[in-house]
Amino acid sequence: MFELFSDIFACRENALTRIDPRPKLIIAFSLILAIVLSQRVLLPSFAAVAAVGTMLVLRIPLKLVLLRLSAPVGIVVALVVLRAFLTPGTPLVVLTPLGYTITATEEGLISGIVLGSRVLGAVSVVLLLSSVTPAHKIFAALRWFRVPEGWVEIAFLVYRYVFVLLEQASDVQAAQKARLGHSSIRRSLSSIGILAGTVMARSIDQAFRTHEAMMLRGYQGRYPFGPLAGMSRVDRWLAGVAPCFVVAAFLVVERWPK
Repeated sequence: MFELFSDIFACRENALTRIDPRPKLIIAFSLILAIVLSQRVLLPSFAAVAAVGTMLVLRIPLKLVLLRLSAPVGIVVALVVLRAFLTPGTPLVVLTPLGYTITATEEGLISGIVLGSRVLGAVSVVLLLSSVTPAHKIFAALRWFRVPEGWVEIAFLVYRYVFVLLEQASDVQAAQKARLGHSSIRRSLSSIGILAGTVMARSIDQAFRTHEAMMLRGYQGRYPFGPLAGMSRVDRWLAGVAPCFVVAAFLVVERWPK
């Protein structure tokens, strides 16, 4: 769980981690925007494959990459199925569960695949960004881009304390297992409910304690972020040229004849 949610790999020394976070944010944003606006599968799929391939080249374990992509893949499968069965068009598969007739259409399947590829491509870009840029540098870069202070501060605190709540949830679950709280399906459902309630109560208590601690340390409604160093010539070149390549690739792929 620590490797799944931490940015330990972003602290390694490699060619991508040495790049300033500001051009990386610009490139990631331009890629995500192009993926979201894309009407074909090619660009989002290429972005997903390139992002996953880059993570593997950086020696991020394949098992960890697959675990991080497992939730988005589940969402993609649900989107494809829903689109296939809820979009009218040419019948592809007809099912009759419990006497009801539901039909999967070709147009719905294609639309679902395009939508799912967007989700997978955008998530892969975000995962790559988080794998080569520590979180505190991302927050500092967002402040440099004049993102509202309140948004950045809330995101920073959420990132900081989500690990505390994960640790508390892990401790409660270990205690439940030691007391046979997951020995049957019925007891497991009850234990999961208790776990969720306990974590919620502790999160509220943690919020009060964190606020009191910040006030005692002189918090006055504004969280200070240190200044970023100036960008090198290579970083400025990446920030200016790389988005142009993304726009060019988007135009070529979208206007390419089917």
